Amino acid sequence: MFLDYFALFLLLFVFVIVVYMVLWLHDIPYEIAKKRGHPHLDAIHIGGWVSLFTLHAIWPFLWIWAYMYRPGEGYGVRAAGSEGELAALRDTVRGLNARVAALEGKDAREGA
Repeated sequence: MFLDYFALFLLLFVFVIVVYMVLWLHDIPYEIAKKRGHPHLDAIHIGGWVSLFTLHAIWPFLWIWAYMYRPGEGYGVRAAGSEGELAALRDTVRGLNARVAALEGKDAREGA
């Protein structure tokens, strides 16, 4: 009789621990984002709860999303280095815009 109750207690205890671990696991990206001061903290937290219902299918993406943001740097996207590089990019864009305009004008003349 004692072993029956002990087995039932052990079964319930293991079940509670497993449920707790799953809930703790889903919250890891949220904790990372909170530690880093992520601007999308609420979205990551809600995504963690949604991932419970999708069997953690989106959970790795939440982890990556939380780690992408760095305090003081943002997402790490940097602008072009020097003013010369920016000027070269502007010239390239202007040239491409001129080519597109010329091609569109040529198509308009052929279609008329």
